[in-house]
Amino acid sequence: MEKPLTTPEIASPQKDPSTPPARGRRLPRLQEIGLLVVIVIMVTILSLSGYIKAEPGQRNTFLNPSNLIDGVATPMSYYAIMAVGMTFVIISGGIDISVGSTMGMSAMAAAAVLVSLPANTSALVVLFLSFAVPLGIGLLCGLLNGALVVGLRMHPFIVTLGTLSIYRGITVVCPSHQEIPFQAETLPPAFTDHFMRWEIYGQRPVPLIIMAIVTIIGGFYLSQTAGGREIYAVGGNEEAARFSGLRVKRIKLKVYAVAGLCAGLAGMVLLGTYAGTSTDTGFGYELTVIAAAVVGGASLLGGRGTALGAIMGTLIIALIQNGIDTLNLNKEYQKIIVGAAIIVAVAVDNLSQYINRRRLAGAKMAG
Repeated sequence: MEKPLTTPEIASPQKDPSTPPARGRRLPRLQEIGLLVVIVIMVTILSLSGYIKAEPGQRNTFLNPSNLIDGVATPMSYYAIMAVGMTFVIISGGIDISVGSTMGMSAMAAAAVLVSLPANTSALVVLFLSFAVPLGIGLLCGLLNGALVVGLRMHPFIVTLGTLSIYRGITVVCPSHQEIPFQAETLPPAFTDHFMRWEIYGQRPVPLIIMAIVTIIGGFYLSQTAGGREIYAVGGNEEAARFSGLRVKRIKLKVYAVAGLCAGLAGMVLLGTYAGTSTDTGFGYELTVIAAAVVGGASLLGGRGTALGAIMGTLIIALIQNGIDTLNLNKEYQKIIVGAAIIVAVAVDNLSQYINRRRLAGAKMAG
């Protein structure tokens, strides 16, 4: 009788593919501590630099509460929401560079529906549509990405590069105007003034609340559920996960759907916060989102990453962007710094994995 087909990862009871290794659980905690240290250093430098750059008698605007909320936290919110979804995809070993276009199309579709509503439409209907339309568009886009990746067995970069262009083209071609609302049109106040732009003590906390909810849900799912462990398993060793009985195709489809949902939600947040959108909304955002996820500890090789790390990575990118504005530097430096951050993060990740492999090899030889 033939022996059952096994792999060392499956045969060993200590390496269940559905469970991230213990070392993988500890590493994100250390990485998040490192990210926190980086954030503290950046805030300190920007605070001091603001005083150095300021003219005599001027205040440092970086520490101004309105700058921290409107200049850092609010723009960070929709990037961070997408970064959480991107982290799901990257952990599984994939990539999605169409999130910016998905966000733009979701925002444009939601705006087109909301401005067409009668003036007497109830607030409940307005709020339902403001969520349902962008989330529905985002989910469809994510499912299409996942279906193409799984069905055609193509590299996700190629698939999402194509859908990036398709979604952007639809966003540009379908609307009758490049901006919505256009001229006398307005979005329903129930969605803008009374919800997304609702103020308390002069600040608008709703984008941050939505970002926090997405982070908590994403973090809980990845760390505390069997579905989250399955995502880590697929990204860590797809072949072993398949031999262990995991439905790899379904898991991959799921993570792209999550990324699409997050992009749609981000489009809704941006639309409500700024009370409008245009055909170029989300253009180029994919680089920032991927950078935030990678800087936050997600490994492009798969199998590693956390929702909290994605938020912290986004905060670092947001501090870079705001710091450049606060110090009146050339905005092109932002592209250089973000690109360099991606290279450094990937290099550090590769180095840490190389050190871990050497350490494990040494431990096996000693044993």
